[in-house]
Amino acid sequence: MRNLTLLTDLYQLTMMNAYLETDKADTMANFDIFFRYKEHLDFAQCAGLEQVIEYINNLHFDEDDIDYLKSLNLFGDRFFDAIKNFKFTGSIRAIKEGEIIFPGEPILSVCAPLFQAQLVETALLNIINHQTLIATKAFKICREAQAGVMEFGLRRAQGPDAGIYGARAAIIGGCSSTSNVLTSKMYGIACAGTHAHSWVMSFDSELEAFRAYVKIYPKNGLLLVDTYDTLKSGLPNAIKVFDEMKAAGLKPVGIRLDSGDLAYLSKKARKILDDAGHNDCIICASGDIDEYILSSLHQQGAKIDVYGIGTKLITSSEVPALGGVYKMSCLQENGVWIPKMKFSDTVEKITIPGIKTTYRIYDNENKALADIICLVDEEFDITKPLTIFHPQQTWKKTILNNYTMRNLMVDIFVDGKQAYTSPKLMDIAQYAKEKSEDFYTEYLRLVNPHTFKVDLSQKLYDLKNDLTINNENKKK
Repeated sequence: MRNLTLLTDLYQLTMMNAYLETDKADTMANFDIFFRYKEHLDFAQCAGLEQVIEYINNLHFDEDDIDYLKSLNLFGDRFFDAIKNFKFTGSIRAIKEGEIIFPGEPILSVCAPLFQAQLVETALLNIINHQTLIATKAFKICREAQAGVMEFGLRRAQGPDAGIYGARAAIIGGCSSTSNVLTSKMYGIACAGTHAHSWVMSFDSELEAFRAYVKIYPKNGLLLVDTYDTLKSGLPNAIKVFDEMKAAGLKPVGIRLDSGDLAYLSKKARKILDDAGHNDCIICASGDIDEYILSSLHQQGAKIDVYGIGTKLITSSEVPALGGVYKMSCLQENGVWIPKMKFSDTVEKITIPGIKTTYRIYDNENKALADIICLVDEEFDITKPLTIFHPQQTWKKTILNNYTMRNLMVDIFVDGKQAYTSPKLMDIAQYAKEKSEDFYTEYLRLVNPHTFKVDLSQKLYDLKNDLTINNENKKK
């Protein structure tokens, strides 16, 4: 991974310099990354941790970085002395890639000197926000597809990195392959594709184009049939070629639809293929598809076996930003951790203080019941009943018996040393699939999902309430 140390906002650097000037640079602080609720984002699927690890391990200021910063005329010698041999020495805890998470839960926590913790904010948000967003979109798409999904988004992604890491995130979300050759090479995942309309148009006839293609790629006979007329030209010509392939002892793969009424065309194509003796040929569909179109296609009885999805996946078109934030939750003063809390007239922007973790609570069928955000040093006795309650509407309570708990956060760096190794991408994808099955389907459905309980422990609730009261008293 290239050096991304200057992939930050200028104000991070000016604050670092100011911390030095006010003798706060070495003050230990804890920051949390989390996302807030927004429409169509009731939950998310974690992604990007591998790139976070690479970024942290590669943090350093090159000579040309320092020369550039000197040219800004904003920083003094003390700052440049501090960054000359910069190294991250803090600790990071995070939720593993592939886990389902909910608004307000710490996705990643940084505990480090202010000088270091401030620098990494922007890049960590960039990495986590993007990949978590795309993994979540892919997850929703793949659940609705109920079939294989090929990620086809590179040409529509907002830049090369978005194409590469968006494809990576899409695999975590459930896609079976990508058209992106570089991502395939980098992460050892399946690479898939057929041919474009230009291939057909480069020949004098559609039939000639099909014959030439399967001659060169006899094991990849998936033909794009909508260049001229799907039912009157493309499909009949594909069937002629499939007949010829079978006569030669070859097995055709199927057809791809890229435009038109996909429900109607797929049903007609399925019948025509079956009647022609090609019931083993698949129907692939592509063309500005998302989870809502997929839901509609199923309602209409579409006969589609696999999808190639690009634009609306790689750009997460309906929700173009996760909106994750990085907020201080604790500051060390004279060796004592002091909880910090951001207040706001907007309730959603009030933060949760303290150094925290999240436990997932399971019922006796090993299905997720609720999450509880608590202080990191809290312990729970699962042999005793546990009362959980809504953080705002505290009269809403549930008493749990016969349950188990799992801490979602793991150590990634401890005192600057890497403590966690990211699995291979396909292993992360399998883990993601398994963890999504922990949930009752009502919590993850596309429209009006049932609200999954995310509560605060009593101890954390009391801490937040005390800080709120103290803040109100300061105003008097």
